[in-house]
Amino acid sequence: MLSLHRKHFYIINYTIMLKPGPIGVFDSGYGGLTILSEIQTLMPEYDYCYLGDNSRAPYGSRSFDVVYQFTRQSVMALFERGCNLVILACNTASAKALRTIQQKDLPDINHSKRVLGVIRPTVEAIGELTKSRHVGVLGTVGTIQSESYPLEINKLYPDIKVTGEACPMWVPLVENREYDSEGADYFIKDKLNNILSKDPQIDTLILGCTHYPLLLNKIKQYLPQTIQVISQGEYVARSLKDYLRRHVEMDMVCTKNGKTKYFTTEYPKKFSESATIFLKKEIEVERIDLE
Repeated sequence: MLSLHRKHFYIINYTIMLKPGPIGVFDSGYGGLTILSEIQTLMPEYDYCYLGDNSRAPYGSRSFDVVYQFTRQSVMALFERGCNLVILACNTASAKALRTIQQKDLPDINHSKRVLGVIRPTVEAIGELTKSRHVGVLGTVGTIQSESYPLEINKLYPDIKVTGEACPMWVPLVENREYDSEGADYFIKDKLNNILSKDPQIDTLILGCTHYPLLLNKIKQYLPQTIQVISQGEYVARSLKDYLRRHVEMDMVCTKNGKTKYFTTEYPKKFSESATIFLKKEIEVERIDLE
């Protein structure tokens, strides 16, 4: 443990190396706005910078290498806009790119900057939530195929059985504003039946995609009351708040004016219109190029 004197020196030295800036939040599209919204609710005093790579979304079916390259470009764009801490508010990016960026890229880019994902905070909460020790994960094809959730859960809780189910139609339902329509029922019921037939003992379902909270009402209609559904936003927000409490040096280089900037790689008007689905308000958006 650092002595008080050495700790103060470390924090001062750290803040000299980094210029204060907003917290970056990245997603391949709009779903990360559900994460951002929860973070803003819990930590409204901070500044945020959201980037959606909408022109290349969805990431779910893309290869590990492509997701890594796209995610790295987006992280770099947020770093260039002053962010010292970036949250990958995208399960696919967290599953396929986070570890490589943390271990390979950050030491060369700037060893003082940080990139965090959304899978670990959710996983850490699971141990206290499941009673049967049988957990289900609903996600994109990429997230399920990566097996990131089973791997991370079993690191912390080897006794928990994890079952995954890919739901490729759920994101289009949300983005086409069909998430509360009668047409969504078939696709939701079908996937819930699939995962529960694989493991009838599941008592906890993780929504492993940031779009899925908008389907929560429909999902609950087709589940017994004994099964709880876990939405990631609140756990990611709590985890981030705790992270900044434990890492004072990073908290000191996060600006706090209560402002948020939004960026997209697609058309700003389209992004703004679609963002109202998630944020329930109009926002100003700027377009940027990553390639």
